[in-house]
Amino acid sequence: MKVLVVNCGSSSLKYQLIDMENEEVLAKGYIEKIGLADSFLTHTAKGEKYKIEKNIPNHEEGMKVVIEQLLNKDYGVIKDLKEIDAVGHRVVHGGEKFSGSVVITDAVVNAIEECIPLAPLHNPAGITGIEACKKALPGVPMVGVFDTAFHQTIPEKAYIYPIPYKYYEEYKIRKYGFHGTSHKFVSKRVAELVGKPLEDLKVITCHLGQGASLCAVKDGKSVDTTMGLTPLAGVPMGSRSGDIDPSIVTFIMKKENLTPDQMDKILNKESGKLGISGVSVDDRDIEAAAKEGNKRAQLALDSFVYQVVGNIGKYAAQMNGVDVITFAGGIGENSKEVRKQICESLSFLGVEIDNEKNNTRGEEIEISTPNSKVKVYIVPTNEELMIARETQELVK
Repeated sequence: MKVLVVNCGSSSLKYQLIDMENEEVLAKGYIEKIGLADSFLTHTAKGEKYKIEKNIPNHEEGMKVVIEQLLNKDYGVIKDLKEIDAVGHRVVHGGEKFSGSVVITDAVVNAIEECIPLAPLHNPAGITGIEACKKALPGVPMVGVFDTAFHQTIPEKAYIYPIPYKYYEEYKIRKYGFHGTSHKFVSKRVAELVGKPLEDLKVITCHLGQGASLCAVKDGKSVDTTMGLTPLAGVPMGSRSGDIDPSIVTFIMKKENLTPDQMDKILNKESGKLGISGVSVDDRDIEAAAKEGNKRAQLALDSFVYQVVGNIGKYAAQMNGVDVITFAGGIGENSKEVRKQICESLSFLGVEIDNEKNNTRGEEIEISTPNSKVKVYIVPTNEELMIARETQELVK
């Protein structure tokens, strides 16, 4: 079975075609700047990368361009569209409507539309991608895989916010969590590496990138996570604030005479490590600046590590222990310094890492010592493969 994985943003379209016989990525690509004059596609197939500069006015046209690349006479990986057996779509927000992946029907699309108020930027893009694929690949079964679904096992005491209950009843304001596909993939994979059933483990997964979240996985289920109603909550991120005193929002709005949209932009686009450092949203730039003596850059890194450590400690307490801690995402997989600083602050849990093993980038490896009371792993995430697996399982 060949599964096409599609991940649509408001002006972008990522895709991978995966052969599920051996889980090989046959081709992958990324369309950027959809709707703009300088839109382009970067496509990789058979070990070669191709850049196609073309006016792509909308996602429907984008899907046509993707299919052209998959069928290309020189570097195509299929000869007929009938070789694509199913399409798996990443959908950001499923609210309380979806606790797992589902075969997409008109009723499912309607339910995704009903969740738009919870994800006004992401869900419309997901629907656009679904409609584009319907036209480009008529009759091919499609599956929706939701970022929020894995976290639907979080208990009520953990997801409810201490605000008037009517806001939950009327608007479904509660913690939902995100990066669920990544947390699910990593927790399942690390159980395989440890050689124990996931249901017998207490795992804390750390997805650390420009967007970052932690998840407590107990008995194979998500029981808490750092992101909330939106992906803004939790630890400081590249440009997102993470958790702050809510009164800061109204205080700044009054002082600066800001609209809700302006304040929302500050919290999502101008805060986090960028806000503290004034340097960049990219950890590599911030780390370089810190090494040159930039104190604000160092403060941004220290604040991030401090918050990650605090949440690991919190989840260890709430699960009454932890067996495994994992690192994934751009920072988690590649920054030995961040991993080292986090783990050194967890000695109270009996965490001990091997500095030589930790001196690695993007590789699946255990970095804890034999004496460590908690196993620590780097497990590169693969959300696309997780989406493809869920799609295959449902379509079969």
